[in-house]
Amino acid sequence: MPKSVMAMILIDTSALLALLSLQDSLHPIARQTWDYFVEEDIPIYANNYLLVEAYALLQNRLGMSAIRDLQEKIVPWLQTEWISIRQHQEIVEIFITANRRRLSLVDCASFATMRRLGIRTAFTFDPHFAEQGFEVLPALPPTP
Repeated sequence: MPKSVMAMILIDTSALLALLSLQDSLHPIARQTWDYFVEEDIPIYANNYLLVEAYALLQNRLGMSAIRDLQEKIVPWLQTEWISIRQHQEIVEIFITANRRRLSLVDCASFATMRRLGIRTAFTFDPHFAEQGFEVLPALPPTP
């Protein structure tokens, strides 16, 4: 992964879940990808909506120890962008206009954050990012 291609990345909840769940089949590749970003000192972004979603999902699926790991081992490496009231209103409009049941408000907030900051690459296992034209790492297999 050439660093010049990735000036910065946005991490998605799907990557956080795979990273923190040792039982997840995607854990090894998530760990390898995370380690690469950290070793290469590539800025890793998230927004506050994504973090709220991650806390809720991790608490529900893995318990409070995963929350502690997220807070102590991952959040310190993240550049957190805070969604403003104006941005929230724009994101909700995009979300409603998209009219897609499986596309979340958090995904729309992530796309908006990436566009606003000029981030072209997402660390995710969610195909919605590729559908929006972003580079996805690790590379996802083509959907049938």
